Amino acid sequence: MKLQIGFRGRLVAAAIIWIFFGLATSWYAIDSIIRGHVIDEFQEELFHHGAELANLIEAGSSGELRLRQALSDHRFYEARSGYYWEIDMDRRTSLLSPSLGDQRMTVDARSISRKEKLPIVVEGIASGTAHLTEGTGPTGTLYLAETDVQPSGSADVAHLRVGIDKALVNELLRKFDDLLGLSLALIAVGLCAAVVAQVTFGLWPLTRVRQGLDAIRLGKARRMPDGLPAEVVLLTDSLNDMIEANDEIVRRARTQAGNLAHALKTPLAILLAEGHRLDAAGLDGTIVLRECKHLQRQIDHQLARTRAAASRGRPYAVIPAGLAISRIVSALSRLPTARRLAFEIDERDCDLSLMCAGDDLDEILGNLIENAIKWAQTRVRVHVSMARDGMALIMVEDDGPGIPVDAQERVFVLGERLDEGVPGSGLGLAIVRDVVELYGGRVWIEGSNIGGTAVHLLMPTTKHIASASKERASDQRVVPLVAEHGTLRAG
Repeated sequence: MKLQIGFRGRLVAAAIIWIFFGLATSWYAIDSIIRGHVIDEFQEELFHHGAELANLIEAGSSGELRLRQALSDHRFYEARSGYYWEIDMDRRTSLLSPSLGDQRMTVDARSISRKEKLPIVVEGIASGTAHLTEGTGPTGTLYLAETDVQPSGSADVAHLRVGIDKALVNELLRKFDDLLGLSLALIAVGLCAAVVAQVTFGLWPLTRVRQGLDAIRLGKARRMPDGLPAEVVLLTDSLNDMIEANDEIVRRARTQAGNLAHALKTPLAILLAEGHRLDAAGLDGTIVLRECKHLQRQIDHQLARTRAAASRGRPYAVIPAGLAISRIVSALSRLPTARRLAFEIDERDCDLSLMCAGDDLDEILGNLIENAIKWAQTRVRVHVSMARDGMALIMVEDDGPGIPVDAQERVFVLGERLDEGVPGSGLGLAIVRDVVELYGGRVWIEGSNIGGTAVHLLMPTTKHIASASKERASDQRVVPLVAEHGTLRAG
């Protein structure tokens, strides 16, 4: 199944893609900048601690190393705190921070960085240049700052090393990443919601246009709604003009059809009278009478088709099935031939609204029910149900003699009559099929469960039209529907 994305979906999808792309790029850039800044700050802190330690170290009278006072950062005095220092002087004496305990720091020679600081000044005497390395300590990998200094009161040079655990840096960066990710995620959600709201608000006039067209198609309105923005007013005005023009075409077509019927009525009456006069005079008027009846059938047939074709163009032709059936049954049940019959109407789905003009639906149902009355022995049953995709399936059944299978399609031929002894012109079912097909429906005959004939009528409803419009389906989807319900053959 081909995936179709609407205009609104494309706009929202494009905006969301760019939002996430921009925020992902921003996250990467901000994270890289902050990560570098934090690492630089920690490394800078190492050099400050090294400078402070270098200024506090001195040698005693016997050459031992000591600090004149404690360092300002208390973390150097907490065991395994991640802040360490140590001082060596010619491998003879050493001084360790309390946080190291009895362990030492080791240097990874491969990780030596050439990042150097200015020489550390100890009481005005220039000492060695500090540089950054990496190593290991009691709690894992360390950032190390190393330098050589000359303690106060000693002529020897001491090697000083200060370290900070990299896990402390990584933990700080992890917390920052979590906060940054959460912040950008909230921004993304807010921006996506704003995009959806903006697109929905911006396209709302088009939604109203679509709703207006659906209302016209389903018979709830005859014009497009007013009060739309100037950008779509020209479109709706053009649609209203087209609707009015279509109504005028329908009106003229119906008027011309009526005028044609009246214009032909008098000449046909004269020809029929002439045929009867010839018969009365002892002359053969059979040909004239036969051709006049044939001409009358053709005129009635074409007028029905013209009227149905004109009605089909009316977007507001919507009739409830139950109302139309009840009206026809109520009228036909008063016929002398129908007074002996029982009429059954299944009203389960009689609320279905058929997309058909009222007079055309009356002609369709009138012909079918009248035909059932003509052949029924004791009862006529009308059943309405909803088929798949919202189509309405109407069955008109009788308990008469039925129609042979080989004649079930032939009865729809114009002028075809199976029993010449039964009154009729052979036009009814032919007109029914033509009119039904003009509305996108189907009609076919099967055997009835009550013993006679069952005429199946499949007609589009407002639910079917709405579903087809929503799914962008064509009326050709009716064909497989009919195949599921009966033995329809192409007519």
